[in-house]
Amino acid sequence: HVQLVESGGGLVQAGGSLRLSCTASGSISSINVMGWYRQAPGKQRERVATITSGGSTNYADSVKGRFTISRDGAKNMVYLQMNSLKPEDTAVYYCKYTDAYQYWGQGTRVTVSS
Repeated sequence: HVQLVESGGGLVQAGGSLRLSCTASGSISSINVMGWYRQAPGKQRERVATITSGGSTNYADSVKGRFTISRDGAKNMVYLQMNSLKPEDTAVYYCKYTDAYQYWGQGTRVTVSS
């Protein structure tokens, strides 16, 4: 079993930046994928960015060039640096860990004011 704890959400003005962090603990596999997803009010949860244990990244088109995902394998942490934030980035952001199973964090809220 894997536990995920996110932090770093908050309220920011459009054009600002935030950095989200996610700490994984428990039965961490050497081969895994960690990622960030978000769910805006009234919308389905969507993938924002993912990163493999080997360091390969993938981004949603809506955040390319603005968001950067990274990870610290030694600390079992994944980060999402969010720059040039837009009001449409407002959502609850969830950390996800995947190996043979999938685990989700509890989410952290990001609000971008115009």
